Amino acid sequence: MKNAKNITSLGKKTIRSEAAALSEMAARINGKFAEAVGLLLPTDALHGDLGIVSKGDVALIISKSGGTDELCELLTMLKRTGVRIVALLGSTDSPLAAQSDVVLDVGVAEEACPHDLVPTSSTTAALAMGDALAIALLDQRDFTPEDFACFHPGGGLGKKLLLRVADLMLSGTDVPAVPATATMKEAVIEMTAKRGVTSVVDAEGKLAGVITDGDLKRLLARTENIFGLPVAEVMNKGPKTIGQDQLAVKAATLMQEHRVTSLLVTDKERRPVGIIHLHDIMQAGVL
Repeated sequence: MKNAKNITSLGKKTIRSEAAALSEMAARINGKFAEAVGLLLPTDALHGDLGIVSKGDVALIISKSGGTDELCELLTMLKRTGVRIVALLGSTDSPLAAQSDVVLDVGVAEEACPHDLVPTSSTTAALAMGDALAIALLDQRDFTPEDFACFHPGGGLGKKLLLRVADLMLSGTDVPAVPATATMKEAVIEMTAKRGVTSVVDAEGKLAGVITDGDLKRLLARTENIFGLPVAEVMNKGPKTIGQDQLAVKAATLMQEHRVTSLLVTDKERRPVGIIHLHDIMQAGVL
């Protein structure tokens, strides 16, 4: 391998060259960009292969030289079909430019390639222009995070935006609970059966507090005779809770902020209706 210092310098030079190309290209964003967004906005993305393109479709063409024979032939066929063309071109006076409805200039002064041959800065410029078009279209269509989640439900981002506490929480008899009149012996039995935590509820079934395995350890460090103690003397009277309609990723954030591994899920009357564990959130792929 060549000198590491030279390699590092070359890497930095490449990034700076591409950054300079992008900075220069930003100054060329004008009314043509808005015109391109207007053409792309009516498309419904239902079409794909060349054999099923039809009149009214819009084709996005990317080329550095704008003069390759195969692209020129493709554009001729597309124009004959009635397809409108938005072209991202490195050469705005090329044959492709002449056949396009809207031309966006993505030309660069120099490639990052040391020989100024291999498309490097120009591919970065085209990618950035594509991103700019996508963001502009997103804004025009009032595209929301919820829309993103609906169209990308399987990925990590989709799960963060779709999965709610109600989808992952344990409910019913799986919710740990002891009455406020219980002793620590009863609480420990419930905690042992329910992942090391239990809620404490009052006579109306509302949350009065919570006892975790951490509370139990701290109690044992102070005294050995814990079983006869009333839970009301041990419980945390201000536990962090979450609603079942909240996103699961919000629950995970709360757990991390407060260094706990579970949250009780309560309704509007502050009655425990579930419990959500960090392990289940991670297993679901939210984190």
